[in-house]
Amino acid sequence: MDFTSLVYFQTVAKYENMSRASEQLHISQPALSKSISLLEESLGVHLFDRYGRSIKLNRYGKFFLERTEIILKEYERMREDLQSMVAPGFGEVSLGFMHTLGLEVIPLLMTDVKKVFPKMKFQLTQSNSSVLMNKLENGELDLCLISSLETNSDVMWEKLWDEELFLIVPEKHSLSHKKSVKVHEFAQYPFISIKKGNSLRQSVDELFKNEGYHLNVAFEGEEVHTVAGLVESGLGVSLIPKIKGIEQYKLHLIHVDSKECRREIGLAYVEHRYLSEATIRFADYIRTYFNRNKK
Repeated sequence: MDFTSLVYFQTVAKYENMSRASEQLHISQPALSKSISLLEESLGVHLFDRYGRSIKLNRYGKFFLERTEIILKEYERMREDLQSMVAPGFGEVSLGFMHTLGLEVIPLLMTDVKKVFPKMKFQLTQSNSSVLMNKLENGELDLCLISSLETNSDVMWEKLWDEELFLIVPEKHSLSHKKSVKVHEFAQYPFISIKKGNSLRQSVDELFKNEGYHLNVAFEGEEVHTVAGLVESGLGVSLIPKIKGIEQYKLHLIHVDSKECRREIGLAYVEHRYLSEATIRFADYIRTYFNRNKK
């Protein structure tokens, strides 16, 4: 068994089809079949169940695939670290971030970082906070730009900046003429909320709870622009950060007179997990970038 046979096995396991796998690997199908057979012979166990021309990964194959992926990932990390040692700025980093950051913050960050590390590659994942945290804990992400959430003790979170939340109301709403309001002035209105599992929803829930009010949820959406559209239609009010594109809606943004009407955004990573040299360099760059561009 050699390293190449592991790559071949991983590809065949992915497609469960020798023809497609051989095309992906750019080798002949007989050569690929021979490699898999020799691998199974060396292991003393069949990794696939064969049904005529069809193959399916069996339980031994699934077990071996898990270990194979660990080996290949570790090799890739080692290769990246060696590249960084001889040519700093290489490597790949997986970064997760909240939906609202994808409109302006992340594009600006990526544009800036490419000036410093032009050879560094990035895998970007955009989702809600709870999904991102699960991916971080499971090792699918190296770093996250996320609002603080309760999680296991191994996840470290470093605050980078505060993000103010504004009340948004339709143009003809009774509060639309105001520049600033207190929570009690809008607490009883129907509220258009982000769905649970999102850090924005958590921040709003905590604000209302601390102010002694129950959130009167009329509709729930997954993204801020959906919320803005529902508010524009006169279906309720909401609290959102000021994001790129919000000016296209017929809304009024109003400051809320409360120190708690904001959320904290920070950098999250798993404390005791291996981080590649590229990830460490990028994390340091993120800290410097947001310290330089304090909101």
